[in-house]
Amino acid sequence: MKYSELKKILSKNGCYLHNEGGNHETWYSPISGNKFPIGRHNSKEVPTGTANGILKQAGIKKER
Repeated sequence: MKYSELKKILSKNGCYLHNEGGNHETWYSPISGNKFPIGRHNSKEVPTGTANGILKQAGIKKER
């Protein structure tokens, strides 16, 4: 999955861009109430562990 695809999933679940920094964006999830960083590498692949961690922080993916 690419960063751009991950951001689309987050947006569809109500998450939104909270702040922009140098190399990362800070997103907010109303589901979990968390703010979390996402890299600005839209055309690059997200490592699987990173994608899963972001989705867990957003409250979209349940922990096992």
